Amino acid sequence: MSVFHRFHPRLREGIAHRLGWTHLRPVQEQAGDAILAGRNAVVLAPTAGGKTEAALFPTLSTLLHTPPEGVGALYIAPIKALLNNQATRLGQYCEMVGLDRFVWHGDVGSAARRAFVRAPTALLMTTPESLEVMQVSTRVDPARLFSDLRVVVIDEIHALAGTDRGAHLASVIERLATVSRHDVQRVGLSATVGNPDAILEWLRGSSARPGVVVDPPAAPQPRHLLVLHREAGALAHDAAAMARGRKSLFFCQSRRMTEAIADRMKARGVPVHVHHSSISADERARAEAEFHGGGGEACIVCTSTLELGIDVGDLDRVFQAEAPTSVGAFLQRMGRTGRRPNQPANTTFFCETSEGVWLATALIELARRGWVESVPRLDRCWPVLVHQLFALALSHNGVGAEDAWKRLSAVPDFRGIHRAEFNRLVGWMLADGALRLVSGLLVLGDKAERRFGRRNFMDFYAVFQSPETYRVMAGERAVGSVDQEFTDRLVPGSSCFLLGGRAWAVDAIDHGDRTIAVRPAPGGIGPSWSGYLPMFLGFEVCRQILWLLAGTDEHRYLHATARDALDESRSTFEGLLDPVRSGGVVRTDDGLTWWTFAGGRINSTLRYALTAIEPGWTVVADNFAVHIRGSVTRPALDDAIAQMGDAEFWEDAALWRRVADGLPGYRLSKFQSFVPPWVEREMLATHLLDLAGAWGVVAQWQGVARRPVADIEPGRRPVDAHAFEPLPPGPPTLDDDRPPAVEPTRPVRWVRSDEALRLLCGDLGGYSVLGLDVETTLGTRALCLVQIAVADFIALIDVLEVDDLSSLAPLMADPSVPKVVHYAPFETSVMARYGLPLTNVFDTCAESRAQRGKVDGGHNLKAVCMRELGLELDKTDQTSDWTRRPLAGHQVAYAAVDAEVMLSLYDVFRGGRLI
Repeated sequence: MSVFHRFHPRLREGIAHRLGWTHLRPVQEQAGDAILAGRNAVVLAPTAGGKTEAALFPTLSTLLHTPPEGVGALYIAPIKALLNNQATRLGQYCEMVGLDRFVWHGDVGSAARRAFVRAPTALLMTTPESLEVMQVSTRVDPARLFSDLRVVVIDEIHALAGTDRGAHLASVIERLATVSRHDVQRVGLSATVGNPDAILEWLRGSSARPGVVVDPPAAPQPRHLLVLHREAGALAHDAAAMARGRKSLFFCQSRRMTEAIADRMKARGVPVHVHHSSISADERARAEAEFHGGGGEACIVCTSTLELGIDVGDLDRVFQAEAPTSVGAFLQRMGRTGRRPNQPANTTFFCETSEGVWLATALIELARRGWVESVPRLDRCWPVLVHQLFALALSHNGVGAEDAWKRLSAVPDFRGIHRAEFNRLVGWMLADGALRLVSGLLVLGDKAERRFGRRNFMDFYAVFQSPETYRVMAGERAVGSVDQEFTDRLVPGSSCFLLGGRAWAVDAIDHGDRTIAVRPAPGGIGPSWSGYLPMFLGFEVCRQILWLLAGTDEHRYLHATARDALDESRSTFEGLLDPVRSGGVVRTDDGLTWWTFAGGRINSTLRYALTAIEPGWTVVADNFAVHIRGSVTRPALDDAIAQMGDAEFWEDAALWRRVADGLPGYRLSKFQSFVPPWVEREMLATHLLDLAGAWGVVAQWQGVARRPVADIEPGRRPVDAHAFEPLPPGPPTLDDDRPPAVEPTRPVRWVRSDEALRLLCGDLGGYSVLGLDVETTLGTRALCLVQIAVADFIALIDVLEVDDLSSLAPLMADPSVPKVVHYAPFETSVMARYGLPLTNVFDTCAESRAQRGKVDGGHNLKAVCMRELGLELDKTDQTSDWTRRPLAGHQVAYAAVDAEVMLSLYDVFRGGRLI
């Protein structure tokens, strides 16, 4: 039976008679079943695929069967423009069944908001930031509004998950869940993503409901693709010719580019609108309305502001200047077309550079194989944790540290932060003046009051940073905004610039009011906006570009101009991509270039690693290569890469602390000034570095991951059998069934609860020496496992399951008991982060250096065990995934042996039996 027949009769009547629908789409059938069954769900479908109705129809049916007291359902969108765009559509659905809806965001007047608070509607449409306002405001009682909240629908969830705003949203939903008398059902709507199960797990939060991913097979759809290579003038000419007589969107990668392209196309007689984040909301809305309701010829030149599901009507063409940075963005943009019967989805890429041709082709090829990026998973989102501490202090007139921890530790984006770290953060914020302690409650301190108290905390509610800008005013009409740096270059009476697709002459600048008075001008220069962070391409995209350059495949969607550019690039790179002959390293006029094709974060990490090994080198990195400037020799580079091939290099906490200290001071968050220095270093390192990926690239470069050409995936065959393989970043994939290389000789005792840890600590009190090791995540150093070996057994303490490690602290701090470790800076720094300072540490690495001096093989644990014990360790598991549960058998054996050998090395070094 169709789910349609399970809907409330009033909804069935509205769908059939008001909308005139004769059937539901497969995604609506499947999502309806799941939502009516009470499941949390992630609903996947392309743009205009019916996702909104798939979630809203069963939600409305539920509200009709049992009318809510207050708000029964939330619809959350990442941007106000999408809310406004959906308001009419969702309002129609609510009106046709006799329910009300209200839209709440920053542009809605206070009178309307007060009326809603007095008489709330069944459906509330809002943004994460406006939900925060409601919970913090003294004029809103969340318990009264949301006590009967049943369903939360999040549109375009892929744009939120894995970001600070997603962590903020998850936190706000968890706070709402505490005032609702229901287990709040969560539904996420998304275009295709690479890891929908992970998004579902993130979406679930504290909900106990079962979950499901709704992803029905999509019907095959023809796609028309074209990649051209043109210089700027010819590009605008070709684009204008293609746009004439049609409706089109022209996506650009920067605001400056939108203004320049719009100006060129307008000069060629094409009706043009401009849409980007520095255009005023009124101007953007006007562009959308004129485009939607205008004739058959118009082009909106835009940035990613129109990438989401904002409806601008039927489109004929999508154009793209250069190429976006991800497959997901490409599919979203192309999905704006192909909505009419017999109209294929299409995208035309206009590339001014060869690199643009590479990237466009790589994105198309990855999409053809069905690959799309995964949404990153966050579990140590420090800036939003700080934001939520402030929010709890504001909304509850103070919050106890224990209550705050209980609330925040339930949020998926904070689950990698441990209680000891939270306590250290709170202590630091108290000392720094960000928080104060009043009658045992945390309240806002003077530092936070000074930063956010102005304008009634209006700058507090959003977690994203709003840059300092000047409003551009044409009389009473707001055109948009430009930033401080560009404003400083303007001269009233003589400067003219482009904004919103028009030229403006500067009449006056009011620095107090931060406004620029302008009037129309015949022409002007393109404005500039300062960016904050480097734009990194992902590993998979860059590795696909490598395969493209190393291959010989023809691609029918390449125009002759683009095909010539690709052929020229292939000729240039011929022979450079063979790791046996060159290792991808080539001598240039000013040094050496190591072509890794590993992406921006990995190459940035390799850059910092090389400069840590050779501080005198000048190293720069981009998405495709690492460039070493100066008189560096190839043997010196090979030696440096060999050092990076040692897994212990990536565990050198002191080295990476120095690297983090030297990272550029990017402002990643408006809350960055409220976190301790060690947290700020982690934030920067997490954004700019990828230690696991860098180690994987080095291991691959050294031949760890090469396979014969016969094993290579069809369609991706390189020019010869030795070309790099497009393996995922990180250390080589491990075989879970392989036997351990070395087994521990003592029995292994697992510790997975607070009580078991207390019992273990009591038992360890009788031993005179402890062998100690830890296993952490590679990038963030989050502690996963503590291994302690004594004479009779080895204890493996599962930190991901034990909540309270404090019972271990007295033993770790006991000065009478030696703790034997290999490379003490790492263990001591990790344990200290969890409130476990170590005393009386015996460092076998330092002891080996002191007694052996400089020796072949160095002083890593593998070399020391072979030299002193005749024991060959397999260190492959050293950088494996220690967050997985259950651990593989070889991981368990590896962890146990690493602690056990500490006791044997202690005996050797202390017994003086060195030769």
